[in-house]
Amino acid sequence: MADGQWYPPEWPDRIRAHAEGTLVPVAPRRAATVLLLKDTPDGPVVHMLRRRASMAFAGGAYAYPGGGVDPRDDDHQVRWAGPTRAWWAERLGVDEAGAQAIVCAAVRETYEEAGVLLAGPTADAVVGDTTGDDWEADRAALVARDLSFAQFLDRRGLVLRSDLLGAWTRWVTPEFESRRYDTWFFVAALPEGQRTRNASTEADRTVWIGPAEAAAGYDKGELLMMPPTIATLRQLLPYATAADTLAAAPARDMTPVLARARLVAGEIVLTWPGHDEFTKHIPTDLTTGGA
Repeated sequence: MADGQWYPPEWPDRIRAHAEGTLVPVAPRRAATVLLLKDTPDGPVVHMLRRRASMAFAGGAYAYPGGGVDPRDDDHQVRWAGPTRAWWAERLGVDEAGAQAIVCAAVRETYEEAGVLLAGPTADAVVGDTTGDDWEADRAALVARDLSFAQFLDRRGLVLRSDLLGAWTRWVTPEFESRRYDTWFFVAALPEGQRTRNASTEADRTVWIGPAEAAAGYDKGELLMMPPTIATLRQLLPYATAADTLAAAPARDMTPVLARARLVAGEIVLTWPGHDEFTKHIPTDLTTGGA
């Protein structure tokens, strides 16, 4: 492997089946993930976690806090600050209920996996330290899905701060994958007074790392990542501060990125539109085991 691209061993067989029309794609689940940033004297750094090697999906790969949308957050109107649900619906390409649920997922997953909560008692405030036992009990209930995020906000009298998020990009898991996600990527700055911790049971390591350093680690094959992760890291490189990154978010193209597989001259060509570095050429007679 010349770089750190995560590549499931079952992909060649599944890609061939998809290209031949014998594989029926599964419907993708909605998901959200957050590139959490903070400024340092050397420039902004991003919070990343390493998924446990035992995980069935992307085990050992570096990623951002994120996960699936809870359908319960479509229905319950939460206390909301920032752009309206209608604005978010247009920005994310969904209806208003779906927009609320996706934004809720982004904020909830950041709290579940990093201990950082983008919410406050008022529309212009953010909670402080969230490491106490009572906070941890609520976080555990969210992880177990015993508590919806809307219920959590209501219980604590909190306002969701959608203005602290910027929609950055959207990727859809390839049609030949057995686990598929339609994932909205957001950027956010670490709120003052809060700190991250490894709160995820799915991660064995967390780091604050500069995008250039992380990308270099990927290029050397030292850090394993999925295409959306390394692509978004490279997209952070031009920005000198977290605020600059957030300011750039509204102009970002949210057209979904979906991998394509084609049979061309005796091989399968796997491409991600707009991201040539991930192109793979897979011989059609290749046995299962990677490319």
